[in-house]
Amino acid sequence: MRQAIIGFHQDEQRDWVADLACGHSQHVRHRPPFQNRPWVISEQGRANFVGHKLNCLLCDVQNTHK
Repeated sequence: MRQAIIGFHQDEQRDWVADLACGHSQHVRHRPPFQNRPWVISEQGRANFVGHKLNCLLCDVQNTHK
């Protein structure tokens, strides 16, 4: 289920995590070539992605068990 990004925070390893509108969160790492998200490195880049929708796997799992 696609959910909007409402903010960001860093985890214990200082990796960026997107806070989603559903209350869940999702890592948004930039580790090329497998995870290519250069926008997550800068504050402006993250700000530009607020409102962008990501697929929330936890919501998908919860919806299949209803």
